[in-house]
Amino acid sequence: MQCVNVELKERRYPIYIGEHLLTDSSVYPLKSGDKVMIVTNETIAPLYLETVANTLKRIGCQVDHVLLKDGEKYKTLDSLNQIFTALLQQNHGRDTTLIALGGGVIGDVAGYAAASYQRGIKFIQIPTTLLSQVDSSVGGKTAVNHELGKNMIGAFYQPITVIIDTTTLNTLPKREVNAGLAEVIKYGAILDYPFFEWLERHIDNLVALNQQDLQYCIARCCQIKADVVAHDETEKGERALLNLGHTFGHAIETHLGYGNWLHGEAVAAGSMMAAALSEKLGDLTHTDVARLEKLFARANLPTFSPDGMQPEDYLPHMMRDKKVLAGKLRLVLLKTLGQAYVTTDSDPTLVLEAIRACTQAD
Repeated sequence: MQCVNVELKERRYPIYIGEHLLTDSSVYPLKSGDKVMIVTNETIAPLYLETVANTLKRIGCQVDHVLLKDGEKYKTLDSLNQIFTALLQQNHGRDTTLIALGGGVIGDVAGYAAASYQRGIKFIQIPTTLLSQVDSSVGGKTAVNHELGKNMIGAFYQPITVIIDTTTLNTLPKREVNAGLAEVIKYGAILDYPFFEWLERHIDNLVALNQQDLQYCIARCCQIKADVVAHDETEKGERALLNLGHTFGHAIETHLGYGNWLHGEAVAAGSMMAAALSEKLGDLTHTDVARLEKLFARANLPTFSPDGMQPEDYLPHMMRDKKVLAGKLRLVLLKTLGQAYVTTDSDPTLVLEAIRACTQAD
């Protein structure tokens, strides 16, 4: 087992990474008599709910659960209210710990519920998808979607512990594994060129779920994110770098309807648009762009805009993105592989040209 600590100004919390951690009572910061509400979905519950609940009962916890529907389209205020109803019906108070057992949707919705219920209760992240293990479970971003924009309603609210059992990836559909690799590749592209080179050598092993490489990869991604969050918890500066490809990608998700493209798929295509714009600005070389494209392709990820979405469809969605400041589009671009920067000075004509460069010809 490996442990990465997220060091914040007034507190810290551990991220445990290893095999078979769901049954390891030592990683749960709970004691006999504690009340717990597990939030999970219809897909994860048959696989892992009983395992986690039994571990908590061995500790001596009182365990309840609430079951949400599975999918990005259920990352809504209705699902949030379903959690609140379950908490109230089963008489949970401020001493309850909420546990998010599932992927990024469950983590985001349960985290926001924890931030809101009785003005804040403790919660634990147990991410079961690669994307949530390397990204969304770490750093305290919680939210639900609105039909006009992704993650528009939420809060910064940190878990007390993140428990990453890498064996849960063995039951993850291949498409979901690939989607998680988009966020993995992002870390190398924005902040860690040696890690980008490592991915070029090991990406096939990650696709094949090699446990040794997976644990190294997840730990490295968590460490990068932990370091960034420690310096900028509420995204006033450096943390924005983690959004490479996201403004373009969120436009894809919103335009197609949540869940039609997975988040990681949209981030991959969006990252290629950011790379194309970086090349047009004279920063990335054509060789750099080709290396990034090849890495995404080896992870079976899209590098072009989805069929049926035109370049002109992007900007209206992008201008509603929560990262827009004072009416200006804020984008993460690449100075070179391993070095990113944030700009609010992008020429809309060049942005459109970059999107067009990543649009497949009919």
